[in-house]
Amino acid sequence: MRFMITLERDEDGVWIAECPSIPGCISQGKTKDEALENIKEAIGLCLDVRAEKGLPLTIETKQVEVAV
Repeated sequence: MRFMITLERDEDGVWIAECPSIPGCISQGKTKDEALENIKEAIGLCLDVRAEKGLPLTIETKQVEVAV
């Protein structure tokens, strides 16, 4: 499966990775590469837990256009 993630650096320089289509699926790393590896593991674990609980594996996400 393929998932979109977000990556951002916090004020301490730590990389935060989040998978918006899986509620609560967030990880981090000291480097961007570490954060990417960690979010991959977190996604797998989140999917396992959601399946065990009978929850939908993902929620719907969409892109919208906003005039700025």
